[in-house]
Amino acid sequence: MPRVKAAQAGRQGPARRCLAEQFAAGEIITDMAKEEWKLGLPIGQGGFGCIYLADKNSSKSVGSDAPCVVKVEPSDNGPLFTELKFYQRAAKPEQIQKWIRAHKLKYLGVPKYWGSGLHDKNGKSYIYLIDYGLAYQYCPEGVHKEYKEDPKRCHDGTIAFTSIDVHNDVAPSRPGDLEILGYCMIQWFSGHLPWEDNLKDSNYVRDSKIRYRENIASLMDKCFPEKNKPGEIAKYMETVKLLDYTEKPLYQNLRDILLQGLKAIGSRDDDKLELSVVENGGLKAKTATRVNFVIKLLLGLLLV
Repeated sequence: MPRVKAAQAGRQGPARRCLAEQFAAGEIITDMAKEEWKLGLPIGQGGFGCIYLADKNSSKSVGSDAPCVVKVEPSDNGPLFTELKFYQRAAKPEQIQKWIRAHKLKYLGVPKYWGSGLHDKNGKSYIYLIDYGLAYQYCPEGVHKEYKEDPKRCHDGTIAFTSIDVHNDVAPSRPGDLEILGYCMIQWFSGHLPWEDNLKDSNYVRDSKIRYRENIASLMDKCFPEKNKPGEIAKYMETVKLLDYTEKPLYQNLRDILLQGLKAIGSRDDDKLELSVVENGGLKAKTATRVNFVIKLLLGLLLV
């Protein structure tokens, strides 16, 4: 397998790119359509950008119930432009609603594109995107991208969650995205991932993921040493690791695995997510509904 061979070759991680400076709550930005947006508290930081709660500009401050988020990066970083092009082409609110109606879905786990623009701050320029996400055309003109290492590529996304393929400088894929979802699930449930103790060493993180991919049971033991291990998550990870780089996943099978998890705890997919605010301004599920939250969120993401 090319993945295994690639994983055995040690290499230095890509050059780090600059993060945007943190903006104060209340900062006003104006998008390309001349719409004004007000930033709230930061709720996360990825490999390149910062993410803020946001709402249309008004006299009110932006609260924890803000309907939008804004992702901000230095304008010379580059990756956000790729995301922007995708959202402008495929994620406008009316397009998403049309897709939902055409496929008779209850919801679609894709952020809506509301706007974007450039913002000058202390002599530096920043492109921001109102709603966010990594986007990549994996199958242009019906031909899937081949598995190919490209040392010139830079890690996409946050190193703790990104896929082994991306660690090896390979373009993103559908199985790789599902691998990332798996890491997110485990972190949401357990609160940590085994490689989070040394995120500055990309080779260490990559090699840890490779080792645990070969032994999912040990990954679950490490993350859930004294807890009831979520068997559906382990089954999901076992299913995903068998997928080939160009293979189209059987999404319904993955949804069924997660639905079994809801059924096992006597719950069902009722489209409702209950959230609570924590002290740092972030959002997380209430303890009693955390399992429901994670599984339902992923059911939404797996609808695409």
